[in-house]
Amino acid sequence: MSPVPKIRVTHCNDVPVHEKGEFVLYWMTAFRRTRWNFSLQHAVDWANHLAKPLLVFEALRVGYPWACDRFHRFVIDGMADNAESLRKFGVSYYPYLEPSPDAGKGLLAALAEKACLVVTDDFPAFFLPRMIASASRKIPVFIEKVDSNGLLPVKAAKRVFAAAKFFRLFLQKELPLHLSEMPEAEPLKGLKHKSPFPSLKGIFKRWPAPSPIILTGNPEPLDKFPVDHAVGVVQERGGPSGASRRMKGFLEKKLSLYEENRNHPDEDSTSGLSPYLHFGHLSVHEIFHHLAAKEEWDLDHLPKKATGGRNGWWRMSEPAEAFLDELMTWRELGFNMCVHRQDYDQYLSLPGWAQQTLKDHEGDQRRYVYRLEEFEKAQTHDPLWNAAQEQLLQEGRIQNYLRMVWGKKILEWTSSPQEALDTMIELNNKYAIDGRDPNSYTGIMWILGRYDRPWGPERPIFGKIRYMSSENTLRKLRAAEYLERYKPR
Repeated sequence: MSPVPKIRVTHCNDVPVHEKGEFVLYWMTAFRRTRWNFSLQHAVDWANHLAKPLLVFEALRVGYPWACDRFHRFVIDGMADNAESLRKFGVSYYPYLEPSPDAGKGLLAALAEKACLVVTDDFPAFFLPRMIASASRKIPVFIEKVDSNGLLPVKAAKRVFAAAKFFRLFLQKELPLHLSEMPEAEPLKGLKHKSPFPSLKGIFKRWPAPSPIILTGNPEPLDKFPVDHAVGVVQERGGPSGASRRMKGFLEKKLSLYEENRNHPDEDSTSGLSPYLHFGHLSVHEIFHHLAAKEEWDLDHLPKKATGGRNGWWRMSEPAEAFLDELMTWRELGFNMCVHRQDYDQYLSLPGWAQQTLKDHEGDQRRYVYRLEEFEKAQTHDPLWNAAQEQLLQEGRIQNYLRMVWGKKILEWTSSPQEALDTMIELNNKYAIDGRDPNSYTGIMWILGRYDRPWGPERPIFGKIRYMSSENTLRKLRAAEYLERYKPR
């Protein structure tokens, strides 16, 4: 088994490795899967090097922002998959569901006291960076975090890119150096030292593992957790198993028409993979591996020179290249921003031209102004916008093209650009399964001009920000069935 590339590994503190510890602890926080996972692979490497068993610890807090039944159920589905996978490999697994705020305080430290070191995940958004940094200061055990976010290591880009075209050119120059550095598909196969579950009797007594019934998929046990029960579970199940089925279904049945149909709401031709990518149930490396196999592609197909173009560089089919541009250019552009700027979700992080033109038009008269509660309940005058919001409420997602229209109308129907940003973040992060993610913030901030350019003619409210309307959208796209399916209740 090849070692994890050094560029993906970060030391979080200067504490020495405790070689007499009982096990290597993998603290699974962002990459909640047992396959194609650089973090797990690195933990296995350490376990083999120290001749120690591996303990995988996966916890779910209740005090995270926007905690609700929807997100809890999706993560717990993944825990059930991970429990089964780790059982097959004979690896010790400790899932923990926090029953009340701060009930899990001290659990990581208690486990770390028995460990040689801690390996965890390097995810640059939401509360995870602060959580890892705090643990690294407080726990006197060596901690490393590992980047398994995308095909491009997050450290490879040393600056923020102002537009997708500049980042795309950089990717085409840099990616060939990393495409051969793929994580192991089954890193646990390389684990040499296995043993019975470590002695954690005192820890289990204070912080008991969840009962098996909670992992079965029944939503009723969620009632006892102090999370938002009004944001209910969705039909789609979380977990690596569901992610694998969704990925294979897309590649086999939808990819060929992706370029042609992805913008049409009636066709439902998008991949649907973003929730699984967000919760770490699926790896971009695995998607790329299967796509490359389908296209009969290898590294020798790449041209010698980067072009910066959206089409032609990969030398794959047009649908495959269109999908890769979304999966890599636009998705990893968001990670690039979050790594380099902690204010990635703040209004003042917008380009100067965007802030200025929005300021110039902030006082423009709005024909419609809605409160957050009206937006949330899909109570606007616009049937298309209401349908998009209703899909978000029901399914935790909005069709990709309509998500842009959804955001543009919020900008038009709020009293200020700052209020528009706050509204988009609140609705997206509260209901979208793939919310709270670097890719989500890319889409939200694009509405307000990030990664875009000034557009003319200058319009009321929007100024030089790109304009979109429901009327034009309905003229261009097939959406009659969509409007009927997602009529507000």
